[in-house]
Amino acid sequence: MRQGKRLPSPALAIAALALFVSLGGSVYAAKVAKLSGRAIKVKSLPGNRLKPGSVAANRLKPGVLPALGGHQGPITGAEIDELSLGQVPNAAHAETADTAQSAVDAQTALNAVNAVTASKVNGYAAGCLPGTQPFAGACWQSSSSETAISAPAAASSCATQGGTLPDALQLAAFAQQPGVILDKDTEWSSDIPVISGLDVYAVVTVSAAGNVNSAASTSSHKFRCVIPLLT
Repeated sequence: MRQGKRLPSPALAIAALALFVSLGGSVYAAKVAKLSGRAIKVKSLPGNRLKPGSVAANRLKPGVLPALGGHQGPITGAEIDELSLGQVPNAAHAETADTAQSAVDAQTALNAVNAVTASKVNGYAAGCLPGTQPFAGACWQSSSSETAISAPAAASSCATQGGTLPDALQLAAFAQQPGVILDKDTEWSSDIPVISGLDVYAVVTVSAAGNVNSAASTSSHKFRCVIPLLT
């Protein structure tokens, strides 16, 4: 008697079905799973297959960016969008810091030039220019003039400097101050004790020792000016 074809056993059929399902799941998993960079062969993907922004700048080869889009040479400031850049720490104050310090230095220098010794006059700060020193509420020139001239000429010179010749008694008192040395041949004051006629008069002079005397206004003596305090 001829035997017919043997049908697969139920166990074999179930094993085959399980194998098919298993293989199909692996293929599906491979389709939906993400590939890591290590799984991609070097230079196997063209640049137009990459999603914009998906590759960090530090992962690019140096020099590759300038070559893109026909750009040659380094990127200039004009090509950078400033709004995309964050602020450098403390940069907001950096530009004004030097200006502020310069302003402070400039004001300090101005004060040093315009006021050697500062004081208060009617509530306002006041001082003396270099070459003068404070005395009796004004700025007295520390040294006498280089040349000797007449009393009227001396008074005119002081006027052009914004001052006057000193009072005789104040000049005598100033001569006693430490470091002050009047000219040995006396200096002019502003006092006129005697008037003999038109433009004929005597003017009080003060010696280095503080002695008071007088001389004809047309004679020549050195002098120093008294200038008001600067405010």
